[in-house]
Amino acid sequence: MTRYFSDYSQTMVIADVRRFNRTVTQRIGALNDAYMSRDRPLGQARVLWEIGADGCDLRSLRSRLDLDSGYLSRLLRALESDGLVEVEQNGDDGRVRTALLTPQGLAERAVLDQRSDELAASILQPLSDKQQTRLVAAMGEVERLLIASTVQVAIVDPRHPDARFCLQSYFDELGERFEAGFDHARSISAGVDELTLPAGLLLVATLHSEPVGCGGLKFHDGEPTEVKRMWVSPAVRGLGLGRRLLTELENQAANYGSAVLRLETNKNLTEAISLYRAAGYHEVPAFNTEPYAHHWFEKSLA
Repeated sequence: MTRYFSDYSQTMVIADVRRFNRTVTQRIGALNDAYMSRDRPLGQARVLWEIGADGCDLRSLRSRLDLDSGYLSRLLRALESDGLVEVEQNGDDGRVRTALLTPQGLAERAVLDQRSDELAASILQPLSDKQQTRLVAAMGEVERLLIASTVQVAIVDPRHPDARFCLQSYFDELGERFEAGFDHARSISAGVDELTLPAGLLLVATLHSEPVGCGGLKFHDGEPTEVKRMWVSPAVRGLGLGRRLLTELENQAANYGSAVLRLETNKNLTEAISLYRAAGYHEVPAFNTEPYAHHWFEKSLA
């Protein structure tokens, strides 16, 4: 926030966010120890709902809810003592433990679903049709922005499984979108060594510990730095993650002394082309022989 607001404005915006949080927690009943008039607080109810009818392994459960293992264990023990949940080891991998709802737990989850519907209806009912439409649209926008704020971006070794997943997803998507397919062996290289410091770097974006995007840099002594391997998962597109990755790449490049960034792209990647132009990149004559490129862009970091 300090990038966009003065100290006074930042204080006011933070106050607005806190007021919004207080209103929401009160309106949805999060302040009550007996959430939805049941005999358990909101945290336990949410874990019960998240486990679902098919069960959920504890690693995924922690990731989805952003809970540390100790707190999640306490919530699960409380649910186990009430006879709602069983935790068992995975038969294929003893290190993996899975939480399952008992028949009593499934019945309790059904009650929570019904009461959640009733709560949602009680929020909407006093409002006019126009107000309901505005509220639901605003909720959708808030949800998208909260998800966007949850994404974490960090430099990752390109040999890491998260990095390999992103790079393979990038190659797979290019193969689907390019008219003649894509063979990265024919493309100008950006291998693991070239995306490892000091030769370069790779940023990986994660959401709830799952990889959802990447972008890399290749450094060249005395020459412009190249942006490579920009990819965002279709599941999180529309959250501004592409722009965030590009901005972070620019910051990293500047930190390592780069004055100019260059990149090339294919004509079929229309969203990427729009992103680069909106971010201040201007089209230049071809500066390499990339066989899959139709557009070449450059931006001065000064």
